[in-house]
Amino acid sequence: MNWISEVVRPKIKTLFKRETPENLWVKCPETGQMVFHKEVEANGWVIPGSEHHLRITAQQRLKLMFDQGTWLDVPLPDAPADPLKFRDEKRYADRLKDARAKTGMTDAFKVGFGRVGGLPMTLAVQDFGFMGGSLGMAAGEAFVRGAETALEKRTPYVLFAASGGARMQEGILSLMQMPRTTVAVRRLNQARLPYIVVLTNPTTGGVTASYAMLGDVHLAEPGALIGFAGPRVIEQTIREKLPDGFQRAEYLKEHGMVDQVVHRRDLKVTIARLCGLLMQVPADGLAPAEAKVEPKPEVKAVPA
Repeated sequence: MNWISEVVRPKIKTLFKRETPENLWVKCPETGQMVFHKEVEANGWVIPGSEHHLRITAQQRLKLMFDQGTWLDVPLPDAPADPLKFRDEKRYADRLKDARAKTGMTDAFKVGFGRVGGLPMTLAVQDFGFMGGSLGMAAGEAFVRGAETALEKRTPYVLFAASGGARMQEGILSLMQMPRTTVAVRRLNQARLPYIVVLTNPTTGGVTASYAMLGDVHLAEPGALIGFAGPRVIEQTIREKLPDGFQRAEYLKEHGMVDQVVHRRDLKVTIARLCGLLMQVPADGLAPAEAKVEPKPEVKAVPA
């Protein structure tokens, strides 16, 4: 045994080893550019330079949108966890358990109530990290509860959609959430309360075929994939090459499916102005995005 190579060198390597945090750098999915994590976070989770909008969690979205980053969590109703006792390669109950442990959420929706630009507002956010933001019974109940909160408090209802579609593990029970959420949107229309949808990457399937396309105004983040079936499925079906940028936010805006493509840094101001106009709030009643409206408590639950 070589005493120098086998004993001394490993100890020296260990002695001078530098511990580097795994999340110190973020790689841009488009360009491969490596950007300092803190710089991306300070830019609203948008890569500087390429302007690629990274996916963010529901918690991060609410923090970016609400004044001073504080809001009240709306308690969401319980739903049957595994009504069909579904199993494929893995039990559905185990998939739910893993998703809850990974995200810290009960299901794909999070609903908050607070102020955006000084205006009281109810926001619902789908988290793609929870089983692809898929629409199941719990998500349907959460959307309806958010609409009921907006009706009760007479506020605009803003949805940030991010989903791969209906949750196959719940079968027809998942598909039934499409008409249920449509009825909730209809109630908002009858109460003359604004319903604004922000389409983020990606928004597809049954979510696009229901409440994500029923807004009074449709906004989208740059580069977001929006559609029902994916582009690969469409190409295989029609046997034709799709145009460049097909189903992306900018393409849909050119063809009238989206009203405006808005950079993430401008979403808060844009939504506040839209809601102010639709709620007929005087311009001086809107607070600047950076202004302090009033102190808010930490995140708590709103009494049912």
